Amino acid sequence: MKKGIIILAAATLGLAACKQEKKGAGGLLYTIHHSAGNEKIKEGDIVKMNFIQKNDKDSVLSSTFDSETPAVFPAQKKMYAGDMNDVLTLFGEGDSATFKVNLDTMAFHSKQPKPEQFKNDKYITFTVKIEKVVKKKAGEADSTFNKRAQEFFQADYKASSEKKKAAEPGKLKAYLEDTKLATKTTASGLHYVIENPGSAEKPALGDTVLIDYTGRVTKKGKDGKYKIFDTSDEKLAKAENEFKPGKPYGPQKMPVGGTIPGFTEALQLIGKGGKIKVIIPSNLGYGEQGAPQVGIMPFSPIAFDLEIKDIIKGKPATSAPVTAAPVKK
Repeated sequence: MKKGIIILAAATLGLAACKQEKKGAGGLLYTIHHSAGNEKIKEGDIVKMNFIQKNDKDSVLSSTFDSETPAVFPAQKKMYAGDMNDVLTLFGEGDSATFKVNLDTMAFHSKQPKPEQFKNDKYITFTVKIEKVVKKKAGEADSTFNKRAQEFFQADYKASSEKKKAAEPGKLKAYLEDTKLATKTTASGLHYVIENPGSAEKPALGDTVLIDYTGRVTKKGKDGKYKIFDTSDEKLAKAENEFKPGKPYGPQKMPVGGTIPGFTEALQLIGKGGKIKVIIPSNLGYGEQGAPQVGIMPFSPIAFDLEIKDIIKGKPATSAPVTAAPVKK
């Protein structure tokens, strides 16, 4: 019994030691949460990595976990001890860790001031998961290695995209059930609820509409809410901490046919004074690429609340509508 206790205690101490923060060169701090025991990353390896980037205030600046788009890149030669490329050599495939790159050290070696968003910070912090490392085989030509890596990641991306595409109907169903929306569906797959039909005359391709709108993602955040990715409502933007200084708020002019297909279709379902809720599937929205910069994931439906304030008649459209974003970023 005592021997078993000793072994358990030793294993516990070993696990704790693995998770202790360690110091590296150049003011680097790092904690290895899990080590898979694989060969460490070397210069020239091709790495697939998920990460969360934070500042000293623990604010998330970016996350590939949220955007569902892991970073794929070649491991480069380090510029100085403790830089981003140096720290990667501490990890191997399957490892997870948190590391803090010293910004003062970075500024000293780059001869550049700290980036504006980090001017009051000492570190830039990354929590990473090394998903895959493709290594060059002994004696393998560079061209052969690069082709092999390219083929692997192309196949990996295709498999990932197909998985996300297959999951979209479940995402849409979950959103409708959670919001308790009893929607109707158009032939194209657009889900909608007309709250006010507005005037009898509806906008047509070539017209311009003056609208109020709010767009949300259909995946709940950690706060249990559906995050706004764009809105014309300044009060709502401030209330939900999504206010963007310099952005024009209030009713916006928008050409009918100059937006993503689902948005264009939604505008033509109501008249002046009309209000509508729509859930736009990805094939009528941002497709397999999504718009990660505003939180729209690949193969993800999005939701809009729209109100048409006015319709400005124009010349009938003679060409197919473009598929730009509802509001440029």
